[in-house]
Amino acid sequence: MTTPFDPPVPPARPAPARPGRKLGPIAENVGSAHRAWLEPMRETYLKSGMTLSELSVRILFAKSKLSELLRGTGLYPRWEIILSLATELKMPGWPLYRLWRQAAFEAHKTRDWVERCSERTALTTTHTVPPLDHRAFRELMESDYHRYAQVFLDDDQRDTAVSDAFDILWLCWNDALSSPDTRHFAWKILRTTVMSRTPHLDGRPELGWAAFDTVALHALTTEADRMNQVEESLKLFTAMSRLPHRQFDVMVLRRLCGFTPEETSALLGLPLATVRSSERHAIHFLESLLCPPPEPEGNTP
Repeated sequence: MTTPFDPPVPPARPAPARPGRKLGPIAENVGSAHRAWLEPMRETYLKSGMTLSELSVRILFAKSKLSELLRGTGLYPRWEIILSLATELKMPGWPLYRLWRQAAFEAHKTRDWVERCSERTALTTTHTVPPLDHRAFRELMESDYHRYAQVFLDDDQRDTAVSDAFDILWLCWNDALSSPDTRHFAWKILRTTVMSRTPHLDGRPELGWAAFDTVALHALTTEADRMNQVEESLKLFTAMSRLPHRQFDVMVLRRLCGFTPEETSALLGLPLATVRSSERHAIHFLESLLCPPPEPEGNTP
């Protein structure tokens, strides 16, 4: 059962202004695994107050190549340069390496290439322990995160997505602690990670076969009844995919994962009233799609 996790919120500090040309956006063709480590690294750089010129001098890497790296253009970067950059930005090496390695395989790098990139930095690629409060947060949330991810992904993808989400959260843990609600901050990371691996149809997520593992389906005894229930569930899931993100997550957690409103509130980091309101609006929308009111008899030809 999920319980609230509300660390103290230190005052927010504005990012220092920096001279020079503004760093361009991440390239659109950057894959989800690459973005998983690149986005936290960019955010850390942007908050550091350093310029690309300063960073280039510190890590002995050309400014133009550094700009490419932080935009995800050019060749996929070797681990040595990522480690040098992480060291200057004071980012933890172990979760960054795990995410970098996974993205390297997504970029079709061979295992031999990955190992050669890492052989000179063995001490930075061994497992290290995350902060105590991060570990406590993971113990509280991990099993519930798995239940959400299971709705969309198979077992292997589910485990990888949840593990990646906690690695990304580790990279920006200080930001999570300084946010208004650590749970809400973490949920956005989990959702983005799960959805990046979830098949989409017309821009809307498709629920996996695990979503059909419902009480209603198990209660039926004949094959015909079960097929009818599957057809009804398909219509419901298709309609659910049209909900706004918050309402969609509330319905998945409440109706497919079986969480109570209080547990859903704690998982999402949202007020209980917001969860109940989101559920009411979602149900009203689904009913309007699946159970439209009959047309008046006078309109019948």
